[in-house]
Amino acid sequence: MPIQGIAIRGQRSLLRQIREALASGGPAQARLDMVVRIIARSMVAEVCSLYLRRAGGEMELFATEGLDTKAVHVTRLKHGEGLIGEIMRQGRPLNLADAPTHPAFSYRPETGEDPYHAFLGVPLLRGGRAIGVIVVQNRTERVYTDDEVEDLQIIAMVLAEMVAAGELIREEELKGVELAPHRPERLKGQKFAEGLALGVAVLHEPPVAPSHLLADDAQAEEHRLNTAIAALQAQIDSMLEGQHGLVEASYEVLDTYRMFAHDRGWNRSLVDAVRNGLTAEAAVERVRSEHRARLGQARDPYLRERLHDLEDLNDRLLRHLSGDGHVARELPDNAILIARNLGPADLLEYDRTKLKGLLLEEGSAASHAAIVARALDIPCVGRLPGLRDRVNEGDTVIVDAETGEAYLRPRPDVRKAITARMEVRAQRRAEFAKLRETPAFTRDGAKITLLMNAGLDVDLELLREAGAEGIGLFRTEFQFMVAEELPRFSAQAALYARVMDAAAGLPVTFRTLDLGGDKVLPYLEAEREDNPALGWRAIRMGLDRPALLRLQLRALIAAARGRPLRIMFPLVATVDEFRQARALVDHEIAWAQRRGRPPPSRLDVGAMIEAPSLIWHLDALLPMTDFVSVGTNDLMQYLFAADRGNQRVADRYDVLSPPALRALEAIQRACAETGTPVSVCGEMAGRPLEAFVLVALGFEQLSMPPAGVGPVKQMVLSCDREAARRGVSALIKGGAGSVRNEIETLARKLYLAV
Repeated sequence: MPIQGIAIRGQRSLLRQIREALASGGPAQARLDMVVRIIARSMVAEVCSLYLRRAGGEMELFATEGLDTKAVHVTRLKHGEGLIGEIMRQGRPLNLADAPTHPAFSYRPETGEDPYHAFLGVPLLRGGRAIGVIVVQNRTERVYTDDEVEDLQIIAMVLAEMVAAGELIREEELKGVELAPHRPERLKGQKFAEGLALGVAVLHEPPVAPSHLLADDAQAEEHRLNTAIAALQAQIDSMLEGQHGLVEASYEVLDTYRMFAHDRGWNRSLVDAVRNGLTAEAAVERVRSEHRARLGQARDPYLRERLHDLEDLNDRLLRHLSGDGHVARELPDNAILIARNLGPADLLEYDRTKLKGLLLEEGSAASHAAIVARALDIPCVGRLPGLRDRVNEGDTVIVDAETGEAYLRPRPDVRKAITARMEVRAQRRAEFAKLRETPAFTRDGAKITLLMNAGLDVDLELLREAGAEGIGLFRTEFQFMVAEELPRFSAQAALYARVMDAAAGLPVTFRTLDLGGDKVLPYLEAEREDNPALGWRAIRMGLDRPALLRLQLRALIAAARGRPLRIMFPLVATVDEFRQARALVDHEIAWAQRRGRPPPSRLDVGAMIEAPSLIWHLDALLPMTDFVSVGTNDLMQYLFAADRGNQRVADRYDVLSPPALRALEAIQRACAETGTPVSVCGEMAGRPLEAFVLVALGFEQLSMPPAGVGPVKQMVLSCDREAARRGVSALIKGGAGSVRNEIETLARKLYLAV
């Protein structure tokens, strides 16, 4: 007898029956038997079977209506075996008119399924991870309709959430079922921000609770969904029309969002899910889960990029449904945030007094989230493939950002070891705190000025606490990256004034906008580039769009209000670029004076040395500058032709190698000969061993994340610079690819605190 589909589409009676069956008393097996019986009756199916995944990866028949019940808990399929394994592997429905003829069909005589031909199997997806399969079968050879597939997908989603969130797995007959990850796991990734943390997992995208899966009023829920979709479409259309900034938005960047937002298939899937009784939020999560299952395993980079677009679109839609996407969740006191990736605004919305650690599936040490994590002193490990689908909300989690590892549901001995290491770190931090007011002099009397990198309001609170002597790099682009639209002149000037006020006379070096590359804003033009790290970014963008750069310079001059002002231009590759940028500063100073506004009491304009081309043109550049700063992050990736954001090549070079150290030595020597003040503001300045080498090379100003000031100061106080200079000078002349081990040996010989 052919399936006719659920009799009255859109009604929630079937879903409520399933929920009531699972919530009722009695043995777990009896409740599952009741569920498959309800589904078979409602879908007019002769067979309905439920398979769940065992911890070892096997799929086990857990309940059936229509097959031989003696096969329950007896029939097991190996990982990837049979039609069930095919569904688990693909993460999507399998609809067959004659199942036994399919090449993946695996016959199990104990089930008694010989008479059945029509087969429809749907995965139970939770967070993009398949935890089971629900199957309906009929004797007649036929292909199930799209409506029937849709019905069973809705059932599968609700069933997955209800079973995984219920009490079933605590019962003896269901022990060992992998409805959710539960075994201890150790994942190897990359350390993005130093530190250790032990806490409770909080998912950046929390699953919809079972109590919020079903809508009370389907018609009202559909209206909510349509209203949110319309608002989302209007928002993206507005971006494409260039109404959120001074520059017309790039169609190449944003048209993808509009295409997906207006896609009839995506809209129809959401609406159909709501009409079948789901809330709008549950519908979005269901569609998200399907996208992850289908595209998450794709090897094609383009398809994986489309998954990122869809993830962003789903997040935007959920924010429209919530009415206020900027209200952060309440965190437990020891929260470890779990996410695929984060923007800087996402991380800042959480209570940093409770957020103890961060684990990311993707990202890089140069990503926005990593930079913010370092600024906030939040341990962060990234590049953890499959993380989001291997951890549950509330799991105990360890962030080991000393080794670049994450421990999920760790064993007691691992927790004890990490706790001991955290206590040692706490003792070291207490020692660093005692050095806060101590000037950083080497043992042979050389003064080393330790500055702080910043870019956020929250950084300003750490200036005195860290014991820094000023801000050597203030990243002005962060204000642009966390905003929904281009910050106006007044907002920019207000931020820069707050920074100077907080510094209270200590020097602050403002770096002009370093946008482009991986820092793409929705309200600024950003064409897709084959190699964005070498493309239209930083000072190149500022010179091509002088109105944007002049507005920022005008805001900086206004914020100074007669105080000293230090401005630094990023990624200067030629002397002509600096000359043009310096002319814009002079123009804005003259503009302010003509209007009777006070100029800075002292104006210093400098350049970041990040492009290797400048190393061989310092004789022309340095006389034009008031100071320079070495941005080692970019300088090294360009020097070694290795994208620091690409995990395949980011570790192909070592900054403690002769080519890198000779380049740094050449810069320092040229600055010393011309009397040009020079600092290092890249990440290596904040690591004691690397900072030791910089001191040995003659650098006397280092700027670093706040957490690096204490350890580097302790190193400086224990360092004999002249002895270090002799040792490092000898190593630079060697032919080794890296001299890290030799430098560590030298440091130990000199009794350095590294």
